[in-house]
Amino acid sequence: MRKNITLRFDPELSLNPEGKHVRDGLSTVLRTGNDLWLSCDERLTVERLTRSDDGSFAKHRSFNLGDYLDLPAKDGGEIDIEGMGIANNYLWIVGSHSLKRRKPRRHDSVAKQMKRLSKVKSDPNRYLLARIPILQDEETGHYVIYKSCEDPDRPGHTLRAAQLKGDTTSSVLTDVLQHDEHVSPFMHIPGKDNGFDIEGLAISGSRIFIGLRGPVLRGWAMVLEIETEEDEQGVLHLKQVAENRPYKKHFLNLRGKGVRELRVFGEDIYILAGPTMDLDGVIAIYRWPGAISKKGEQMVHNNELERLCEVPHGTGDNSGKDKAEGLTTYDEKHVLIVYDSPTDARKVGEDAVLADLIQVIP
Repeated sequence: MRKNITLRFDPELSLNPEGKHVRDGLSTVLRTGNDLWLSCDERLTVERLTRSDDGSFAKHRSFNLGDYLDLPAKDGGEIDIEGMGIANNYLWIVGSHSLKRRKPRRHDSVAKQMKRLSKVKSDPNRYLLARIPILQDEETGHYVIYKSCEDPDRPGHTLRAAQLKGDTTSSVLTDVLQHDEHVSPFMHIPGKDNGFDIEGLAISGSRIFIGLRGPVLRGWAMVLEIETEEDEQGVLHLKQVAENRPYKKHFLNLRGKGVRELRVFGEDIYILAGPTMDLDGVIAIYRWPGAISKKGEQMVHNNELERLCEVPHGTGDNSGKDKAEGLTTYDEKHVLIVYDSPTDARKVGEDAVLADLIQVIP
C-alpha cells in the first residue's frame, strides 16, 4: 500500500545560490518524532519540517551546517549530503565522498562537449562525516541541533559537534580505503561511473553503517561499518574495529543494485537500493535481517535478503526523474520515501512536493 504525504517548504528558505529549489534535489530524510529532517544534495544546509494536523509536513526551518561544523571549503561548495542518522543525542551526517564528472552541454561544439566529459573534479565539503548534538525541546516538542550543549542523559557531560579528520581533498576514511583490495581501484573514478560513492547512513549505538552506491562488484553492493573516537581537540578518529583495519566490510548481493539509503529498524536494516550509475532502473526496498545482532563481517546472499517492494521511478518521457534517494522509518509498519528530480506530477504548487508513504510490514 502506498499513499502520498505533502512536504511544504518556505519559499524564502528554499533556493540555493544557483536558484535550485530544495524540493528538486532531496537526497535523504530522517524522522524524529513530529519532525522530518531532509537534505538537498546541492546545499550546505539541513532542513526541518514539522507534521501538521492534516498529516502534511510544513513549518520549514533551515540550518546552515557551517554554523556548527568546520567545513573544509570556507567559501561554500556543496556537501552533497547523502545520509543522516541519529543515536545518543547526536545527528550524524555524511557527504558522498565522491568525484564528479562534468556533463556535456548540447549547445557546445562536439570538441567542447568531449572536453567537458573528460573533466573530473571534487568538492572539498563532500568529504564530511560529522555529528551534531540534537535534543528535543520539552516545551515545543521540536528537535533542535546545537554546536554544544549539556547532555541530558549524563549530567556534567557536554555534547559537542565534531567531525572526522579530513581536508579539502580527502578524509581519514578515504585515506585508509586507498589501500583496500576491493575499494582502492574505484577511489579515483567518479561516483556516477561506478566509482566510490557514499549514499546511505545508519547508526546503531556506536556502530556507523555507511552504504555505498558504488562500487558494485559483480552484482554485490557494499556496506562499510566504522566506529569513531574523539580527541581532546574535538576531532573524530577511526577506531580499530577489524583485524588490521579501522572498518568492516559487508557485501550484499542486490543483483547489480547499489545502496541508496540505510535505516536501522530493530535488529534489522532497511535498504533502499537502485542503479549504481546514472541510469533509470528498478529501485526496491530490502530488509537485511539481523544485521545489528551479527558482529562480524558478512557476505549476505540474495536469498538471505527480504525484498519488500519496488519504489516508483521515472521512465519514458520522465526518464531521469523521480529518483528515490531517501528513506526513513515512519512508524512500525511504514517507511517514507523522498525523491531527487521529482516529476511535475509530484510537485504541488511552487514550493511543495509529494513523498511516498509505503507499507512494508502487513
